[in-house]
Amino acid sequence: MESHDTEQQRPSPPLPAHDWALFLDVDGCLLDFAPHPSGVVVPARLQEHIAQLAKQLDGALALVSGRSLDAIDAVFGELHHLPAAGMHGLERRELDGRRTHAPDAPESLRTVAAEALHIAAAYPGAIVERKGPNLALHWRGAPIAQDAFRAFAAAALRVLPDYRVQGGDHVLELRPGGATPDKGSAVEGFLAQSPFRGRTPVFVGDDLTDEHAFAVVNAHDGLSILVGPRLRSEARWHLADPAAVRDWIARAVVSDGVHA
Repeated sequence: MESHDTEQQRPSPPLPAHDWALFLDVDGCLLDFAPHPSGVVVPARLQEHIAQLAKQLDGALALVSGRSLDAIDAVFGELHHLPAAGMHGLERRELDGRRTHAPDAPESLRTVAAEALHIAAAYPGAIVERKGPNLALHWRGAPIAQDAFRAFAAAALRVLPDYRVQGGDHVLELRPGGATPDKGSAVEGFLAQSPFRGRTPVFVGDDLTDEHAFAVVNAHDGLSILVGPRLRSEARWHLADPAAVRDWIARAVVSDGVHA
């Protein structure tokens, strides 16, 4: 697939249309990053606007995040009824509330996590986050920890042979490998069922992990919308930052502003 190299080549997206199936990433997309994932701030009226937009799309709106479903709900308590995919697609919640659960973590992950915490202690601001069978190593608050975390993650695969390392924005994540779901397969799963089926898929995200979803919506003649300054991406549209995403959503819901 053709990859755009500069954000100048990507136009701003139109406002959401009534026939869209809209998928929204969370961190770095809807919300500004925080030093710790638990410290994100949900701006006033954002949840109200998302709920209103979901209603205008007849329920065809889902949150798709690297966070677990429980962590998504802890942040967006008013949106616990929305479809969502957590842990990059390892778990899903359908519109009727049914959930697909992530696989159990191997016992060896406990030891790996303890070793990771020991390494992180040498780099104030570095974070180790356990998410079910996934282990995330964050260095946004301690850039100097990047090399140590990368070396550790590569070595950890020797005791987690069925795992792989997934890169992201200032983070590496150890997660089950093989045919493990990702954000792209999560979007495909939603598109196969009501109320998403037959609609134009649109994915809004910022991270490398969102590229799987961009590829899926592009293959379905949808809209792939990159958030932020990252240059190389399969995305074909662009919004400058989470504040621009929130403004885009707010404009869509003012006086039922979703386009016909």
